[in-house]
Amino acid sequence: MTPEFNLIQQYFTRPAAQADLGVGDDAALISVTPGQQMAISADMLVAGTHFFADADPYQLGWKSLAVNISDMAAMGAQPKWATLAIALPEINERWLAEFSRGFFACAEKFNVDLIGGDTTRGPLTISVQIMGEVAAGKALQRAGAKIGDEIWVSGCLGDAALALAHTLSKFNLPEAEFASCAKALHTPQPRVSLGLALLGLANSAIDVSDGLLADLGHILQCSKVGAEIHLTNIPKSSIVSNYFSINAVRQMALVGGDDYELCFTAPYKAHAEISRLGEYLDIPLSVIGQITGNTGLVVRGFNHEILDFKETGFDHFA
Repeated sequence: MTPEFNLIQQYFTRPAAQADLGVGDDAALISVTPGQQMAISADMLVAGTHFFADADPYQLGWKSLAVNISDMAAMGAQPKWATLAIALPEINERWLAEFSRGFFACAEKFNVDLIGGDTTRGPLTISVQIMGEVAAGKALQRAGAKIGDEIWVSGCLGDAALALAHTLSKFNLPEAEFASCAKALHTPQPRVSLGLALLGLANSAIDVSDGLLADLGHILQCSKVGAEIHLTNIPKSSIVSNYFSINAVRQMALVGGDDYELCFTAPYKAHAEISRLGEYLDIPLSVIGQITGNTGLVVRGFNHEILDFKETGFDHFA
């Protein structure tokens, strides 16, 4: 066997229960459930741009799949299959073993089969494509927000950005606080169960990957509406709350990104049902504002003043 085939066989071949044919042939074979549409997304992670070259391989394996699963959650789709293409500067057996362990730990938690991919030599780059299913015509989309909709966010924002700032020596956290925030940065937990439950309730949705303001902005642009949100309503952990009086930390919560929470809009009549849903799923859900008929996004401060944010989120080409 070639070295490439050895790598695939040893580290990336697992039984694919949801595929007709998985890793090992020229292509995988899958059957889509009748009445379902296939949802497809892909993300590329490049060393030095999206992660540090010396990043923990287990955490990197987890995150490389988790960020794609989060896209499925935002569409209200059930993730089912993934492919993985990875470029490596050299073969490092220990690194591969840990990366594979993290990748498959995430795959098993969210019931995703790895059904194919590729390996080659080159600068460390990871590209994952994910496929899932959603009831035909029912997928959550960025376009769909209606004037008067409440704007909701799951979980807390800012922990991942705060951990990254600490790592870059731009902010100093006590070790225990850093360890807590680092979990959000390195092993995000996609909100798949929430996305599935929001079908028929939410009018639009997106996952918060590039920062709340940027991602909510995508909903506004696609839906051709405006919005007003309130700084006091932004959901935050106790750690972020401790430092929220610092402008830089407020920036992290609004534009930092890497949160992988869901931002969605829904009519007020769905408020009680969505609140019960959050309690049932044990996922904190917060209303942060409302969709308006105006243009653009208005952020109100603690005294209801309009705030001006120069940065709106992560830009891959900035």
